[in-house]
Order: sequence, then structure tokens, then C-alpha cells
Amino acid sequence: MLILNGILHHGISMSSFSCVCLCSARAESAGSIPARRIRRLFSFQRHLLSSRLLRGAPHLNPLHILDEDYCGQAKCMLEKVGSWNFEIFLFDRLTNGNSLVFLTFHLLNQYGLIELFQLDMVKLRRFLVLVQEDYHNQNPYHNAVHAADVTQAMHCYLREPKLAQSLTSFDILLGLLAAATHDLDHPGVNQPFLIKTNHYLAALYRNTSVLENHHWRSAVGLLRETELFSHLPVEDSIERQLGSLILATDISRQNEYLSRFRTHLDENDLCLGHASHRHFVLQMALKCADICNPCRPWELSKQWSEKVTEEFFHQGDIEKKHKLEISPLCDSEANTIASVQIGFMTYVVEPLFAEWARFSDTRLSQTMLGHLGLNKASWSALEPEASGSSEEGESEPGRVLVSCPLDDWERKDN
Repeated sequence: MLILNGILHHGISMSSFSCVCLCSARAESAGSIPARRIRRLFSFQRHLLSSRLLRGAPHLNPLHILDEDYCGQAKCMLEKVGSWNFEIFLFDRLTNGNSLVFLTFHLLNQYGLIELFQLDMVKLRRFLVLVQEDYHNQNPYHNAVHAADVTQAMHCYLREPKLAQSLTSFDILLGLLAAATHDLDHPGVNQPFLIKTNHYLAALYRNTSVLENHHWRSAVGLLRETELFSHLPVEDSIERQLGSLILATDISRQNEYLSRFRTHLDENDLCLGHASHRHFVLQMALKCADICNPCRPWELSKQWSEKVTEEFFHQGDIEKKHKLEISPLCDSEANTIASVQIGFMTYVVEPLFAEWARFSDTRLSQTMLGHLGLNKASWSALEPEASGSSEEGESEPGRVLVSCPLDDWERKDN
């Protein structure tokens, strides 16, 4: 770790270090190692080289001047990573599709967690690369950019006064890792689809929080593969609490968590001096971060809405092709982006963020509620019939949203 710190912080040439990585990759590839494993090793090497650019170290090859310019812009963006208007799509382009790696690493470093927990830089970088790699970029919505967006939102919530004054460094570490891994290896379809197609994951997790259990276990697998926390006595606790946070994002348990949150607020008995209460607040923060897209500025929110609906409709097309019952919200002939979004905002997002604003009545909370109202109005203008009937509680989308299992919203993380 000290060697790599010297390389990264003092601008020492990385050619020798890269050579070690490359030789290691070649040595392992000589054996019976899966091709994916080999690609991971080379991917790790590429990210180590890219990280040098983000840290401002000069590059000797003039042909990379354009890349340096883009990385310089990405570095400037990271200086404003706490802004609710953070342009995650632009940041992903500037980092050549590596937004999750760079953003998560930056935040861990900014909070002083790398030094505090004595995290090995090589293991950490490798872990983040593997996490990013295990997201499916072919998914329009549930991909690494979504994970980066949720991580950035989580950072915004962690900085809110009530949390900033109460959370421990261990809490912050858990919150950031859970955000980065909360949808790891998402297949791009929802739980009902996995169940009705007899997918092995549904059988493995007995049709209960199938995706969330898979995300959690996948994250634990990468932690153990990289041995990121093997030197810490709390390794088991980290894995267990990470699972508790990720499992809280199961939208089928939305009412359970929301009711508990509301009760705490009504009785004014949340004590953030208690570890269990801090953990519950982290769960609620992650739930908010997971579905915060309708609370972003319209330009960002609209893009996420289009992406998640595209993923919904793609599942519906698969179901049609194989003559399966089409899942709610996945039929492109019966739903529009506007109708789906209006229903989602009304029945899922608004209740959650109203309670969050009661808990954390800050400028950020009011900003999110303001964007939510404006975005809902914008979608209503694009879907006048849905808007009018929704206000009367009689819209067809509304009936679908209320009657369908809330699991169907698990894929609707925006």
C-alpha cells in the first residue's frame, strides 16, 4: 500500500508498477484461469493507469492530451460532487464509462475512510473495478451509471446536518458501499419475471427479495475475492450490515419501512446516538437515494425516466415473445412514460420523500420536493388524461400501481 501511495501521490512513474500488474496477469493467464478473470486483471491495470490522470500526474505521451483534458474536467466535477445538480451522465462520459469507480474512490478518500480503515489501495481499486464490471451496461437503467448516481445521492444525504453530526465513519463506509453495490449484477428484469420463468435465482432465494439477496451476495463475493476487509476484525459485521442496507431497497417492503419511519417521526423517538437507529436512518437514506431520480432537475430526471421505461418495455417485449403474462408497467401498448412516471411519483416517491423532509427539514429536502412537483407537472402536461384522472384517484395507471405487487416497482428505481 505504501508503495502505491507513493506512486499515486508523488507522481512516480507507474511503468514499473504496470509491468508488475501485467506480468501477474500473464502468469495467471498461463494456467487454467477463466477468460473473464483475465479480462478483470487487465481492466484493473487500465484503471490504475487512468487513476494517475485523475490525480493530476503529468503524462509523457502527447497523444493523450485530449484524454488529459477530459480527465481534468472530470476532476473539476468531483469538486462539486455534493451538488444535487451533479451531471452524472456527463461525468460518466468524461471518465470514459468509469463513473462508479472514480466517484466511489473519490468519496471514500474525501471522507478519510481509506486512511482510517487502512484500506489497501490496490485491493480497493480492484474491488471497485470488479463492482463496476459486474453491472450490466446493456441494461438501459440498472447499470453502473445508476449505481454511481445513487452513490452520489447518498453522499448528499450523508452531508445533511442530522446525519453528518451523528454518523460514525463506519456508518459512512457502509452507506457508500451499499449505494455502490445495491444493484450489483442486476439482470434487467424484475422478480416476478424471474419467478415465472423458474430462474435459478428465484429458487435459490425462495422467491423472497430475490434480486436484493443476489446483489448483496454478489457484493460479499467481491469483498472476499479482493480481501478488502480481511485485515479488519469487523469483516463479518460489515458483510451483515451491508446486506441489511441492500435488502431495504426491496420495493415490496416499501410500506413496512415507510410505516416504521412515520411512527418514529410521529413519536419523535429517533435517537441517532443508538447504532440501531443510525442504521435504520441509513436504510431510509439508501431507499431515498435509490428512487431519487424524480427529485432531480428535469433534464436529468427525464433521462432516467426514459431509461427505466425502456427497460420495462424490453421485459414486456420478452414476455410477449414467449407468450408469458405481461408484467404491470411493462406493456408498451398499455402504458406511456408519462403515465408510469405520474403513478410512480404519486404512490411511491412522494410519500417517502415527504417523510424524509419531516426527518431532515433542510434546503436539500425542499429542493427535492420542489423538483418532484415540477417534474410531475411536466409529465402531466405530456399526459393530460392521466393527469386529470390521477387527481380524482380514478386513473387506469393508478389502479395498476395500487393493485400490482410492489415488487414490480423494484425495477423502477427512478
